[in-house]
Amino acid sequence: MAEPKELLYPEKWLLKASTGDRVTCELRMRIISGMIESGTILSENKLAADFAVSRSPVREALKVMASENIIRLERMGAVVIGLTEKEIEEIYDVRLLIETFVFERLVRMDVSELVRELSKILEMMKVATRYEDADEFSFQDVLFHETIIRAINHSHILMIWNNLKPVMESLILLSMRARFKEKYEDFDRIIKNHELYIEAIKAKDRDLMIESLHQNFDDVQGKVEDLWMSQQILSKGVEQND
Repeated sequence: MAEPKELLYPEKWLLKASTGDRVTCELRMRIISGMIESGTILSENKLAADFAVSRSPVREALKVMASENIIRLERMGAVVIGLTEKEIEEIYDVRLLIETFVFERLVRMDVSELVRELSKILEMMKVATRYEDADEFSFQDVLFHETIIRAINHSHILMIWNNLKPVMESLILLSMRARFKEKYEDFDRIIKNHELYIEAIKAKDRDLMIESLHQNFDDVQGKVEDLWMSQQILSKGVEQND
């Protein structure tokens, strides 16, 4: 797939991806970032030309994004809907519900292996912070929470998570990139929040878990603000490139 402009989605995450997945991930990022604005009509032919692919992977990408409600398929093409602030908050509401449920299951399980895995991931987050690598930090952040969710081996909870993950991953990427540029000092606090999360799981302490969830998800509310900040950064970059 040829790229007509700099990719927003990390190319290293797409090494084993199909052409359809590559188009989907990049288009999703461009829509959620605001680079492609709400109301824009997407043409299969134009997208195929832009990405130097056939229409088949473009059609596949549009179907996936329609299922995520960020575009609407119509006869004349796909209309971009994008995400409202309310929808972003609702995504994190569902995450909060999932992780609260998961903790109640973890209380009844041996969590020693999970704590080891989370501690390793946290070390990778610290390394990414030191090297100011927003993409690697985002990858490890998503992996941290997914590892907690996978630990309870609940197929339907995992199905909900997997449905949320693509849009949420894009939000986290955009947020973390903006934070590394504008709010780097925040990362000490974000790391401490995740340390508290691990401690709550290790201790099986509900009060500590409630505190850690609030710290992590109150922090998440800032991600909406970060998203708008990243849109401004991107739009300025587009103007400069023009």
